[in-house]
Amino acid sequence: MNTTDGADESSWELDPEDESGAVIATVGRQLKMWREAAGFDRTKFGERMGYGANLIYKIERGARIPRPEFLDKADEVLGAGGKIAAMKADVERARYPKKVRDLAKLESEAVELGAYGNHNLHGLLQTEEYARALYEMRRPAYSPDEVERYVSARMARQGVFYRLPSPALTFVLEQVTLERTIGGRGVLRRQLERLLDIGQLRNVEIQVMPTDSEDHAGMGGHLQVVKLKDGTAVGYVEAQLPGRLITNATDIQLLELRYGIIRSQALSPRESRAFIEKALGET
Repeated sequence: MNTTDGADESSWELDPEDESGAVIATVGRQLKMWREAAGFDRTKFGERMGYGANLIYKIERGARIPRPEFLDKADEVLGAGGKIAAMKADVERARYPKKVRDLAKLESEAVELGAYGNHNLHGLLQTEEYARALYEMRRPAYSPDEVERYVSARMARQGVFYRLPSPALTFVLEQVTLERTIGGRGVLRRQLERLLDIGQLRNVEIQVMPTDSEDHAGMGGHLQVVKLKDGTAVGYVEAQLPGRLITNATDIQLLELRYGIIRSQALSPRESRAFIEKALGET
């Protein structure tokens, strides 16, 4: 039985400023009422569930987000007949940080997405272990629960690659992102293999910006442009502080122009694939 509050238990910490807290608080209250109606105290319920009483307490008061498997188990233990398990959809929407939900929503509605990154690979391209290594090196440090929450959210966004109808997805990567051994050499090797796999999808183009390129329009940092089904476009930029969405039409035109120039200055998709294969062979 698990008796600690670490990330290995079926929950994540909740950001108190995230409006999804109301959903999680409601789920927690429902779980508490079902538990009490079944005649369990927290200790006994925790034993039946395989978790510590302290974790049960935090979930019931809305301080932790229960994982889907926790809700399934609680439904079984409490004899809820599917009523607790049915809350998984609501919890799933509330599971991820607001800024991630907003970005994921845009990506889910995209017909075209173009992204340039200058210091690490774009989140949609990352393997789980690469993403985990990135979050674990953040300073100030994230808690294990926060790392788990962000990694899971990032992996969930990658369904955009296989959505139908398929959006057009283009990425420009800096050469250094193919060489920096984030997470270790083995993690980098598997990440390069992932890039080669993703690059074979018909709706994806990956380009590399060589370090020795004399012309480079992307020195201002990470940028992303998303074109939506309704014909509008949204930009996204990142710096040291949290990224922000760009909706001003003039600013979006500037980002689109800049991204187009960056793509023209980078290696072609075919040349980039050869470059990535070479990097993999040298890693």
